Amino acid sequence: MRFVDEYRDPERAAGLARRIAAAVTRPWVIMEVCGGQTHSIVRYGIDRMLPPGIELVHGPGCPVCVTSLEMIDKAHAIASRPGVIFTSFGDMLRVPGSRGDLLTLRSRGADVRVVYAPLDAVRIAKENPSKQVVFFAIGFETTAPANAMAVWRARQDRVENFSVLVSHVLVPPMIAAILQSAGNRVQAFLGPGHVCAVMGCREYEALAARYRVPIVVTGFEPLDLIEGIWMTVRQLEAGRAEVENQYARAVAWDGNRAARDLVNEVFEVGDRKWRGVGAIPKSGYRLAWEYRAYDAERRFEVEAIDTRESPLCISGQILRGLKKPCDCPAFGRECTPQRPLGATMVSAEGACAAYHQYGRYLEAAPEGRAAAPAGP
Repeated sequence: MRFVDEYRDPERAAGLARRIAAAVTRPWVIMEVCGGQTHSIVRYGIDRMLPPGIELVHGPGCPVCVTSLEMIDKAHAIASRPGVIFTSFGDMLRVPGSRGDLLTLRSRGADVRVVYAPLDAVRIAKENPSKQVVFFAIGFETTAPANAMAVWRARQDRVENFSVLVSHVLVPPMIAAILQSAGNRVQAFLGPGHVCAVMGCREYEALAARYRVPIVVTGFEPLDLIEGIWMTVRQLEAGRAEVENQYARAVAWDGNRAARDLVNEVFEVGDRKWRGVGAIPKSGYRLAWEYRAYDAERRFEVEAIDTRESPLCISGQILRGLKKPCDCPAFGRECTPQRPLGATMVSAEGACAAYHQYGRYLEAAPEGRAAAPAGP
């Protein structure tokens, strides 16, 4: 456990928290971008170790949470067709669309299968030549190389009954959208370590310079996060706005060149809708023209979708750092992990799921209602 325990040392964490407290002279709002970071912060109570002047808000770094309702509904439309084997990672099966989720669709007879790697879907296509096999390719830049490899492999092997429903999103355009949004309070970011392991840190330099915000690429263990906050506070207090790499043991400044080259061959940048946020220009990947034959949207001609979001869900405001899960009147009551109204509750990386998992729905509730009881 050495390589885990050394990043969970409570004495070192407390020492860093004291250094942060000694350095702070005014309030600051910092957003952690990644959902994995959010879960670590809530699990270990890192936000509660900080001085009152430091507020952490939770960003859009949960790939399941930001997959648009329209894309979820397109997945349902494709999966419900005869002759289709629809494949996906397991965390997408319970994400609510306008009319239910993929798990419910499977219970009604649709051939929906969980896979553990995109290449598993290519294998299934080879084993079922009379079926159309579709893989739901979602995620940030982190999962793009594996999804690109599946498409590249299918083309190399001439697997013509395989296609992907692409809903990849990109972090830098979303950061820019948050900073440009009305009511924005975010003054600095803990950058997404896993994304930067693929893409590197360089593309964040323009954001830091243009918007005058510190961006510290940070890992996921308690000491990673507290050190990342310390590095961010030092910049804020000094009036600096730079990109720093706290997670140097896993992130190279230029990322993984081989992975980036594959992604750039198979995908191109295009506009993308984000759930709860709306359309952001040039904020996602789509298949490059040379790989268009593997585009499930083209193959199945799913275009206009009438979507219906729950009127109680405020996940869009949570994803932009404007609200926290406990600010939602449905949190822990009408919306629970067993009966989620929005993707931020159903996803393993969602902020609402983190707050619920670690008991914060039992604490401060919005004014005018009592905290919800434990249990489903």
